[in-house]
Amino acid sequence: MHIDDEAFFVGLADELNAHPEQFKVLGDADMVAALVMRKTDGDFAVRIAFEGLRVEAVAEIPAADAALADYYLDGPFTAWQAMFDDILANGSASGRLTINSLALLGTDIRLRGDDPMGVDKFSRFNQTLQEYLDGAARTAVAAS
Repeated sequence: MHIDDEAFFVGLADELNAHPEQFKVLGDADMVAALVMRKTDGDFAVRIAFEGLRVEAVAEIPAADAALADYYLDGPFTAWQAMFDDILANGSASGRLTINSLALLGTDIRLRGDDPMGVDKFSRFNQTLQEYLDGAARTAVAAS
């Protein structure tokens, strides 16, 4: 599983979009999130656009463009890898490795944004984002 690849996040979008009934309980989510993974050999960033019960777009972007999203989550690649390893091991993120916990602690992955209303979308829709990220457990099973 290469988490620093646009195709990985497109696969997560395909998984979410294939099962809208699982996400209906969370309600519509209208947000644009960016995830930034800091690496010594070059940063990776991806923008994910949620609309209603779907992911409408996924695109790799320059890390500097992450600030154009409603909010972005920024941290070292190792922290992102630990979260996805936990998702694979447990079927979903657990304990302090949920995206909400990681962002609230702010020790590795930090919530950032220029517009307070945009940053607020993380609080309102973080469970939808978590379900999207937890799709890694289902796509890894499907790929094997």
